[in-house]
Amino acid sequence: MVPKRWAKRAVTRNTIKRQIYALSQDFEHELQSAAHVVRLRAGFDKTRFISATSNALKAAVRTELQQLFTRATANPVQGTA
Repeated sequence: MVPKRWAKRAVTRNTIKRQIYALSQDFEHELQSAAHVVRLRAGFDKTRFISATSNALKAAVRTELQQLFTRATANPVQGTA
């Protein structure tokens, strides 16, 4: 789920979701088998990213996701069982 405060247009939110799904498949073998929540740190303003499907938007999202997934695989959270 991508909230409207991060991306006002639905097409932008859908693009972000597709990027999350695509990149999570790349890191799937490194992540623990569990439900994961991806929380982006920055909003994606339509004045900066004119087109919701622009390469600039995809690159910005992918860069942030790459950092988050790399950090998640480097420091896996230990279970509480």
